[in-house]
Amino acid sequence: MSLSLEFDGGAGTVTGSRLLVEDGESRILIDCGMFQGLKELRLRNWAPPSFSPKSIDAVVLTHAHLDHSGYLPRLAHLGFRGPIYCTPGTADLARIVLLDAAHIQEEDAERANRKQYSKHHPALPLFDHRAAEQAIAMLERVPFGAALQAGPGLNVRFHRSGHILGSAFVELNAESAGAQGHTIVFSGDLGRPHMPLHPDPEPLPECDTLVLEATYGARNHDRRPLIGQLAEAIRPTLARGGIVLVPAFAVARAQLVTWLLREAMDNNELPRVPLHIDSPMATEVTAVYGKYVGTPELDPGTTPAGAQSLFPRDVQLHTTVEESRALNALKGPRIIIASSGMLTGGRVLHHLERIAQGPENLILLAGYQAAGTRGRALADGAKTVRVHGHDVPVRCHFASIEGLSAHADADELVAWAGGGAGLPQNVFLVHGEEDGLTALQKRLRSARTTVHVPRLRQRFVLGESSGRWREDGAAEPAAGEPQTGSPRGPELGRRWR
Repeated sequence: MSLSLEFDGGAGTVTGSRLLVEDGESRILIDCGMFQGLKELRLRNWAPPSFSPKSIDAVVLTHAHLDHSGYLPRLAHLGFRGPIYCTPGTADLARIVLLDAAHIQEEDAERANRKQYSKHHPALPLFDHRAAEQAIAMLERVPFGAALQAGPGLNVRFHRSGHILGSAFVELNAESAGAQGHTIVFSGDLGRPHMPLHPDPEPLPECDTLVLEATYGARNHDRRPLIGQLAEAIRPTLARGGIVLVPAFAVARAQLVTWLLREAMDNNELPRVPLHIDSPMATEVTAVYGKYVGTPELDPGTTPAGAQSLFPRDVQLHTTVEESRALNALKGPRIIIASSGMLTGGRVLHHLERIAQGPENLILLAGYQAAGTRGRALADGAKTVRVHGHDVPVRCHFASIEGLSAHADADELVAWAGGGAGLPQNVFLVHGEEDGLTALQKRLRSARTTVHVPRLRQRFVLGESSGRWREDGAAEPAAGEPQTGSPRGPELGRRWR
């Protein structure tokens, strides 16, 4: 019985993480993410996976972000019946994330039908609330460090990765005859050491194979203090009476930014101005973070007094649509935090449409921006951005603080992978764009270590005698090959390449 890995997502891209592990007796998925960003990637969400969802014994979920969890409702719709193993923090956040994603899917389809801008009639959501509830019901909570049999001969353990609340890297020991006790570690998204809110990543345990993310494989973060970076970027806009728009992921990033702003205002590095959190999801997530104050899941130095301590004293929370719209009538100076972090959808688009056109304003990006997103377009100097079907001129100021990222940078990835017993025999690089994958491959490659950069749907089989992996083909469809599944998403449903 051979042990195999098949990369059904997250290969050659920073999105859609989904990895099939098979040993002849068991088939489990490590993560089950949604593709985001470029349209050609989003179309993949509608294509059938390379495996039958009904054949999967279990999903092992590293964390709750959509690019790692967002395909779970679709998987349930296609016949998967669980279980989904994850940490308690991930289970709490995944419930919020998946229900919100279903709401957005349904809302986008309704808007496309009402305004008739879809090529498909009617436009359908990728999944709905019912499918999201199905997936949520399959979540099974597993504490960090506890031994778990995810399938016959496949034993799993979660370790803290420091990326967001509940995030883990996965240690898998395969005991089948062909694998001979082969140990694989899946990094998920690896966090950074010495960051507020989240604990440092735990050391890499001894393993034979490492599947490592490469989001920042070609770049290092600014090492200057984060509060100083944030204050330096924001202060001039507030001084001229402008509005600062911070697109921030509702999970983890909004909490980090608000904590840093509170510290900057308390230390007089920023003036006290109105701060608006325009995201019901961020409000829900902050309440979840509050449950874990005083536990090892959060850094005790940054959350001394419960969930509300994450917010500055005068913060205004906007949960209803009416409260969000009321912001359009308010002038600066003020700060608005809204999701999503890459400007792909949500309430932030309404603010973007207005704030981008004011030369006194600032758009502050607070993390990685994937190719094909409005955030990446702004980072690349776009003079217009397309919002709700029309082009909006960008006349405002723009800044980006990548030091706020919850992803380890290139040096931190190399240090973590080489820590402890040193680099393992085999490394697979995933969840990165071409420059990051290539740069990190060069840094990790050695006489002892083979570094693979898998293609989408490529399959590798472990050699029983050598302990090395050999390629066993790629299952990606040929150009123009028709796909099954729903053909009527708001902007989806065509053949993909």
